[in-house]
Amino acid sequence: MFTTVDQSEVITVSDRPSVLITGASTGIGEVYAERFARRGHDLVLVARNKTRLDAVATRLRQETGVAIDIIQADLTEIADLETVETRLREDHTIGVLINNAGGNLRGGFLDQKTEDVARLVALNTTAVVRLANAVAPRFAEAGTGSIINISSVVGIAPEFAMSVYGATKAFVTFLSQGLGLELGPKGVYVQAVLPAATRTEIWEHSGIDVNTMTGVMEVGDLVDAALVGYDRREAVTIPPLPDPTQWDAYQAARQAMLPNTRQQHAAERYRVAR
Repeated sequence: MFTTVDQSEVITVSDRPSVLITGASTGIGEVYAERFARRGHDLVLVARNKTRLDAVATRLRQETGVAIDIIQADLTEIADLETVETRLREDHTIGVLINNAGGNLRGGFLDQKTEDVARLVALNTTAVVRLANAVAPRFAEAGTGSIINISSVVGIAPEFAMSVYGATKAFVTFLSQGLGLELGPKGVYVQAVLPAATRTEIWEHSGIDVNTMTGVMEVGDLVDAALVGYDRREAVTIPPLPDPTQWDAYQAARQAMLPNTRQQHAAERYRVAR
């Protein structure tokens, strides 16, 4: 199932912890910042582009009155990543982490340079797991807190021919589901959000004109849907998926295989006649 509780049950925010959002200067991260600010949450916004961060922070302070700190950081740089980790460990007002920062590369695997692939993996996976690891112990000790990881439907679709990007997003989804099982009993909520094509700058960075594409979701619609899933405490939220039973069937098929993976000997079909 998508949810860890009855989908009709909506979680009411009785208190308003601060929210730390990575990749908050534009796109999905910026809209998350706006939505949580309008809910009355103070913010810590993280991104590389300080000019854009300042602009977002100034606008939201004026429009909502919440307190906003910014951290200029490139999460592929260890020193910058450690700065954000320290903030997550030490700032006990932060009760929500949104791992949104991510990227893609132009072309296929044969066209991508090793150093670019390494930076993409560092941003899309290493930063996500390190930031979650920085804050999870504090959340678990407090018995409350939320981690929202922005994944992608590409992570379940190798057919989309985005091998490295898809692999990183598969990691994010798996990590989120695993952490949900591990941390949920300790009071920590973990959500994986799997957008499909969404109108963000990632397409331009990938060398694709988004205006030539069909079926592209607007960022506001994506985040609003993801927040419905957040309020319902869904473990996995796929905003464009109209029929949740398809995900249920996907999960059921995967789980049905698990008992058959615990075998002392190789399956009969792999045995060599002697």
